[in-house]
Amino acid sequence: MQTLRLRMLNSRDHGFEAEFERLCNRARDDDGRVEDTVREILTRVRAQGDSAILEYTRRLDEHDVATVAELEVTRERIGQAAASLPPAQREALQHAASRIRDYHERQRLESWRYEDGEGTLLGQQVMPLERVGIYVPGGKAAYPSSVLMNALPAKVAEVPEVIMVVPAPAGELNDMVLAAAHIADVDRVFAIGGAQAIAALAYGTETVPRVDKIVGPGNAYVAAAKRAVFGDVGIDMIAGPSEVVVVCDGQTDPAWVAMDLFAQAEHDENAQAILISLDESFTERVHGAIEQLLDGMERRSIITAALERQGALITVDGLSEAIDLVNRLAPEHLELSIADPLPVAQRVRHAGAILMGRYTAEVLGDYCAGPNHVLPTSGTARFSSPLGVYDFQKRTSLVSCSQEGAARLSRTAAVLARGEGLSAHARSAEYRIKKK
Repeated sequence: MQTLRLRMLNSRDHGFEAEFERLCNRARDDDGRVEDTVREILTRVRAQGDSAILEYTRRLDEHDVATVAELEVTRERIGQAAASLPPAQREALQHAASRIRDYHERQRLESWRYEDGEGTLLGQQVMPLERVGIYVPGGKAAYPSSVLMNALPAKVAEVPEVIMVVPAPAGELNDMVLAAAHIADVDRVFAIGGAQAIAALAYGTETVPRVDKIVGPGNAYVAAAKRAVFGDVGIDMIAGPSEVVVVCDGQTDPAWVAMDLFAQAEHDENAQAILISLDESFTERVHGAIEQLLDGMERRSIITAALERQGALITVDGLSEAIDLVNRLAPEHLELSIADPLPVAQRVRHAGAILMGRYTAEVLGDYCAGPNHVLPTSGTARFSSPLGVYDFQKRTSLVSCSQEGAARLSRTAAVLARGEGLSAHARSAEYRIKKK
């Protein structure tokens, strides 16, 4: 059995600060080769449309078809996938979808208006985006949960058309992914993956319609493509490797904590899984549980790589110190595996999602608790929020001035405009001032 080289840190130790900073500094490495490849793909799809999609699908996905229309999955095929699922899988998808939809219904923004004392109407008009694209990863694994988490908020926002793209290596599609699309009422599905799928959504082709916004996670090529097309189209975020921080008071079963760390680490060799413990003896017990359980994990090699690269078991002196470290890490997921978590959660400034209490495993948030699992990573929880209905709505300001209101506002605007040296602005305002 290979010994796991896992960081065991104590905030009292000399050198702790430098080690902790290395854990915080987890920005994505930019691979120039990825960027160059993506740039070429985007350029060709934009210029050549369907023909470029067909070539990349043939070359990269080993799926040879004559037209892009053949890559569109029919509604009949999607319905068949849902009908053919084993009952347990279908019921699990429906249960998750119900909870996700219910949670996101509470996020819907509404239009509003008011009138000031001078008869000027002011307000905000909220409208859904017209068409959005959702990218669902495929290849190594299938992610029906990503379909639900990305499509349902768009549907709650009343987006008229949701287009889904998903890789289909050798033409193979996963029935649970298609069933999730059926349950979430996705409008169209294309078996296209990679940067070429992002290009098709961003620019449109003869067959794939151009969208207003692209959401959903993907590999390095997908992330680079989303970054490159931003501006031509909206995006949700650039997702990095998954992260979890577990804060524990020493009273949770060590095996539970170990498995929660494994659950995040098995995503990716660059995933980050960290325990912040208030009890040094508990830290040691979690380490022992990790050593005991690791050999029985199907994705042992990935978990091992992730824990050795970005993982750590950290002992601190108290909750205040633990929360300070959490806020510096700004993790995607935070588990507060402690006796009274809500007051502590209110002290957390930076986290994508907070899972409170010993029974609230992060994996429940991944699948079916209700909140979205598309969360800010790589420390971006300092300024970003989870995907939600608001990402599929846009806001337009409303202004309607009465004659009296226009005169009053125009005087102020003219003074400010002349102060900025913009005389046409000033005169435009002054034309509306009522002459006596």
